[in-house]
Parts: sequence; structure tokens; C-alpha cells
Amino acid sequence: MAKKILIVGGVAGGATTAARLRRIDEESEIILFERGKYISFANCGLPYYIGGVIKDRNALLVQTPEAMGARFNMDVRIENEVTAIHRKEKSVSVRNHATGETYKETYDVLVLSPGSSPLKPPIPGIDSPNIFSLWNIPDTDAIKGYVEKNQVKTATVIGGGFIGIEMVENLHELGIDVTLVEMADQVLTPVDFEMAQLVHSHVSSQGVKMYLKNGVKSFTYKDGSTTVELQDGTKVDADMVILSIGIRPNGELAKDAGLDVNQRGGIVVDSHLKTSDPDIYALGDAIEVVDFVNGVPTMIPLAGPANKQGRIVANNIAGRLEPYEGTMGTSVAKVFDLTVASTGANEKALHRLGKVYGKDYFVTVIEPKSHAGYYPGAMPMTLKLIFTSDGKILGVQAVGYDGVEKRVDVIATAMRLGGTVSDLKKLELAYAPPFSSAKDPVNMAGFTAENILNKDQEVVRWDEVGNLSADDTLVLDVREDVERELGFIPGSIHIPVNDLRQRQGELPKDKTIVVYCAVGLRGYVAARILSQLGFQAKNLLGGYNLYKYFYKDYTNPLCVVTDTVHSLGDDGAPEFVEPKPEEALQGVQTVQLNACGLQCPGPIMQVNNTMPTLNPGDILEVSATDPGFIVDVQAWAKKTGNTFLKSEKRNREFVAYIKKGAPTLAGHRAAAAEKNGSTMVVFSGDLDKALASLIIANGAAAMGKKVTMFFTFWGLNILRKAEKVPVKKTFLDAMFGAMMPRGTGKLPLSKLNMGGMGTAMMKMTMKNKHVNTLDELIASAQKAGVKFVACTMSMDVMGITEEELIDGVDFGGVAAYLGEAEDAYHNLFI
Repeated sequence: MAKKILIVGGVAGGATTAARLRRIDEESEIILFERGKYISFANCGLPYYIGGVIKDRNALLVQTPEAMGARFNMDVRIENEVTAIHRKEKSVSVRNHATGETYKETYDVLVLSPGSSPLKPPIPGIDSPNIFSLWNIPDTDAIKGYVEKNQVKTATVIGGGFIGIEMVENLHELGIDVTLVEMADQVLTPVDFEMAQLVHSHVSSQGVKMYLKNGVKSFTYKDGSTTVELQDGTKVDADMVILSIGIRPNGELAKDAGLDVNQRGGIVVDSHLKTSDPDIYALGDAIEVVDFVNGVPTMIPLAGPANKQGRIVANNIAGRLEPYEGTMGTSVAKVFDLTVASTGANEKALHRLGKVYGKDYFVTVIEPKSHAGYYPGAMPMTLKLIFTSDGKILGVQAVGYDGVEKRVDVIATAMRLGGTVSDLKKLELAYAPPFSSAKDPVNMAGFTAENILNKDQEVVRWDEVGNLSADDTLVLDVREDVERELGFIPGSIHIPVNDLRQRQGELPKDKTIVVYCAVGLRGYVAARILSQLGFQAKNLLGGYNLYKYFYKDYTNPLCVVTDTVHSLGDDGAPEFVEPKPEEALQGVQTVQLNACGLQCPGPIMQVNNTMPTLNPGDILEVSATDPGFIVDVQAWAKKTGNTFLKSEKRNREFVAYIKKGAPTLAGHRAAAAEKNGSTMVVFSGDLDKALASLIIANGAAAMGKKVTMFFTFWGLNILRKAEKVPVKKTFLDAMFGAMMPRGTGKLPLSKLNMGGMGTAMMKMTMKNKHVNTLDELIASAQKAGVKFVACTMSMDVMGITEEELIDGVDFGGVAAYLGEAEDAYHNLFI
């Protein structure tokens, strides 16, 4: 039977509903209302039109009112806004914005697809003339016109969601200096923090300044520029500001009509997308849906679900009953060269539901290549899979350069069909070297997840490393020597994986050994070796790569991957100088090295092996597909006395130029300026030597030097608390503790101690001559920023525990001390 069907909203879901209805019902009358001038436009493409990637504005218009009306025999009314629903008489009130007329239209069935609107909180100055939101075609025209007319040089984007990130990229592509402000601690909330850190690193590497965990306090407009004042008092000047703070559902129409809405104003619907009124359907951004994974109500404003809901609503109106089974939130975003994709639940969502890691869910992280490593152009990706103890897949997140969305789509399909992690390993996926690997990343995710469930691999997470106890845990680095030189986990010891069997005697069997490599693969192999040799071994998920990203601060721009010549300073921060690559490369031999497709540490090892074959002054041009290579090779050059000249992005390759020999460019001369650190090994526990070391440390700190004191063996007694601390010890450890002096008050003199008489005389003389006591010197040194490090190996040998030492002491091994000593101007042994 023919019906009169009114559809409110002509974008995405509304247009899809109308078109599908006509394809299956030629008789019903269909009227489509859209309050704006445009229907069925590609809102996801708007940032790319502003950035010039999409050249033709008309390409954004998927369908025009005239074309849609003619093809589908329906009445399309643009600039007609439905202002009220009269449920009893089954009619709506409509305002024609073009004529100012208000009229009513009756219906048999009403479909609500009102969408959502960008949030605009009451921040002072938010209505300044150079502050914009991006949501529709008029917004796009306004932003693009303002950029072109006012020759915008600087822009600040508020909000790091999909639109915010896309606007950062597209404004940057226009040559605009862009700053990103995000109130949360990360961008792109569908992924978890450690995965977002990969994005932060990449965005920062483009020269974009980021302020995370920092909201906007006010906007102040003056002479064409707006000063954005942040909550911490930071002020950022911008020629233009883009608001991308979030959205709210347009549920007012439904609420005013007495339909059920949730606390956010979202329209409540049943499984067939009917509202609380059986003659009214709703879909799209404005409705509350069911989370497909967790079965709880949620709101997920995405174009894909809205279009599917439109088809289902049309089927249900036509009598072809079909339920909507929930939304998984599958999404993908382009972030400069990166692709970020996810589906299902992330850990943040699980925590909000009270789920606990290790009990209610588990995680695996892999870092495979996009295709076979030996075929040119293989790019790395990081893939995180979340699953339950019975193998149910809860969600997946992936960040990389190629093939990322393909893997997420495959896993999303498996999830929709009820597949488990075991099913992932069984999937037979298309393979040829240019496209994949014989063991596809999806298969690898299944393999590693099953290893965890079967206890073939016990794991430690990146965020657990800082809480490991040295008393019962040993952290073992199984990478190669050259990798360790570029950074390591503090306190870890180093035995390359290939040497493990021969050097197993160096490892304790009464401690858990946490093994790590670069990305987790060699760590897994090492953990299996150790486990079968009788050790308690666990593997660090994601390896050192994920660990270093997790703990790094990306709120300052890193090295820009352009022709700008830059280097790493002594503090590890990038230094920038004006590029003169033609001068640097003239009159020397340039040797090309192809390290593409090599898994870390392959590229660095290739550089390390090739550089000795070059003559001083020669240039090594290295191509790699590992995005971390550029930062690693800068650190390598600095440590090995070579000169990092420049880096560039060439298609899918990262290219570095290294000159053999000491730095000559201005930036490198600055990096080679006088070292300002001071390190001391305090081996002695004698009072006079302790006084000397603390006097020197205080003096060095007063001169502005960075001072590190490494207390080892008898020197540890200087740091012991005076009072006895009740800790459980072995008999031998307890004996050591009883025989050694406890705290500064019990330290003897190295000469003329005379059974303690000399010590007492020294203390009295110091008091009479107003010389600071050892305790006062320690306190002043700590206040001045002197770093006290207790040697964990010596503590273990001498039976001293962390609880027995004074507050403010760090704990580390020889490697931690050597790292400080390398940047020190002098080193003392006392």
C-alpha cells in the first residue's frame, strides 16, 4: 500500500533512505527536507578540498536536489527546515528559509536523520571573525575563502579528532604553520594512548606544534590575529583558528515531540530503528545505537553506519523487516603519510566498563611489514589486538604506512562473523610479495594471541616496566650492540639473543627475566630459549620501540623531514640550521646504500658496516623504509663521530645523508660545544671522602653543571637511613647490614679514625668552623638538582634494599651511569 513518507535530513543516512525506498517502492510519496542548500555531499572530503587535494568543488556534491528528484521521482526540498512534529495529527511544521513561509505536511511514516552539529562552548572570544568550524559546504567555502583572501600564515586547530587532524594536515600542505591543541592526553580517541603516541611522533616530525592535556581558556582577537590562551597560561597567536572540539546530536526535534532521548540528547531507537513512536524512525549521528562488541548503548557518529542504517530503515518501512545489529566503530584516518585504523573496543572503553587487563581481556602487539620484506617498499605497521580468554576478538588498532586498513577490515569482518583469534591464524589471505607476506599480519596477530592464551608466551606491557621491582625482576636487552648504543631501558643488562645459550650463567634463576628487543620478535625467541633452560622469562610487548614511544613527550616539534639540515644536540633535542646541502655534497664521493625492507636493526647495522669502507668526507646516502631510522641514524652519527647532514622523504622511503667524519655544519658545531655535565663514582664509605665528593657536587651544581653521583659498594652506606628499617633478608644479607655503618652519622674517617675518636674530633671542628655537615650537604645537593644513583648490582651483592636508602635516590646499573658519563665534561672516582 502506498504511503506518504517524510524524511528529515538530506545528507548521508537521509539521502540513502530516500534512494533505497524508491528502488523498492515505486508507489509511495517521498518528500525529503534539508534545511541547508546541499544534499548528499561528501562531508568527509571537505578538509581535502580546503587543502587542495580535491581540486573541483563540484566533486564534493554526490547528488544535487534536481538530479535526485528527477531520478527517484521524489520531492526534494532544500532550505526547508522541519521545526516541529505533531504526533497526534501525524504532521510536521516546516519553515521555508528561502521565502520565509511556514507550512504543515502530513505523513504516514516519518524518518528523522537530523545529524549532529559541532560543539561551540561559551569560551570568551569564540565568536571572533577568524574562528571557524568545519561541518558543511558553507563552512568549507568560508574557510577556503578566508585562507586565500587573507594569506594566512599561521593557524591553530582546537581538537585532535578526525576533522581536527585532517585540518592540521591540509593546512600544513598549504604551507601554513599549524599548532594543534587537544584537551585530552592524545589525539584520535578510537585508539589507545600508546598507539596515539605513534601518531604524535609523526605529526610532530612534520613541524606541527602540539599542546596536549591543555584546553582553551580564551580567545582574544586584534588586527586580524587571535591569541589563543590555554589553561596553563600558554599563549598562541594565529591568523586563523579551526574549532574541532566535538559534536552534539541534533535531537531537539525529537525531544520536543516527546520521543525518548538519552542524556546526551540522542534519539533512542529499537533494533529496527524505530523511535518510541512506531510511525517514526531515526538514524545516523543523532541516534543511540548498541555497541556491537560490548552490547551497551553508545553513540558512534560515522558515515558508514549511517548509510547502512538508511538502507535498513527503508527495508523496514517497505515491510522487509531487518534488524540493525549494532555498530563496531570501524574507522580509518590519514595523518600525513600515516594511516590509523581501528575497530571494536579499545582499552579505555573496557576500563570504563570495569574490565581488567589480564582477567577480562588480553593484548598482543606486533610490528610486521606491509608486505614481504625482500620486495621493495615494505613498510612497517604496529597492530594491537585485544581479546578475551576464550579467544573472542574485542578490538584491533593499527598504525602504519601501507596496508593498515586492509588488516583492520579483515579483522572487523572476522569479528562481525563471530571469529576468534584462532580463526585469524586459519584465514587464507591473498599472498604475493608486492602485497603481503606468506604469514600475513592478520595471521601473525592470531599466532601471537594464541601463544599468550596457551602460555607459550608470558608478556609484560610497556606501561608496566616502570613498576618492575629490581628485587625480583631482571630486565634483559637481547638486541645487537649498535642498537643498544642508540638507547635502552634504564637498569637493563645486555646479552644479544644469539649469545644467550653460551652466557646463560650470567643470569639469575631466582628472578623473573623480562626480555626485550626492538619490536618483540627476537624477545619472544629469547624468552622461549630461557624458559626451556629453566629460567622464568617474559617478553616485553612491542619491544623497545613501543616502550620508547610510550614514555616520550611529543609536545615539542622533532626534526622536520625536509631539506632542513638538523642534528641532535647533547641533550638529545634536535637543532636546526639553514640548509646548504649543495655545499655539503660538493667535491666528495656519495655512496648509496639501500636498506629498504630491512627490519630493525638492519638499516643501522648496514650503516655501521658500510661507513668504515668510506674515505673521510665521503657522503653515505641511505634509503630505508623504517620511519624510526631517521632519528636512530642521527643518534648513531653523533655517538660515532660522523656528521648527519639532512633527511628527506622520497615516495615511500626515508633517506638520510651522513658525512664520514666530525661535524662541520653550524648545527653540529653547536652540538659539539663544551660538555657541561659532571659525574662521580662514589666507591668509598669514609666520612672525609664523602664530604669531599658532596662539596665538589654542590660546587659543580652551583656553577650550573648537571651533576650525577653514582654510589656503589661501600659508598652506598652514605645513602643508608640512620634508623633500622624492618625488611626481610637472607642470613648473609643481614650479616652484611649489621657490620656496615648505617647512615652518615656512623661513617668513619679514612685516616686517624682512632676507634671513632678522630671522627668525633672532625665533626666538632666542622661545627666550630661552621662547615656544613654531611647531611646538610646531601640536602643542599638534592635541592640543587644533583642526581643520586644507587648501583642496583652493588645493592644486591651487599644486601641493601631500596627501603633502607634515603628518599630522592634513583636506581640504575652501570649502563645508566655510563650514559651520564658520556655527556660529562669530567668524571671522578672517589
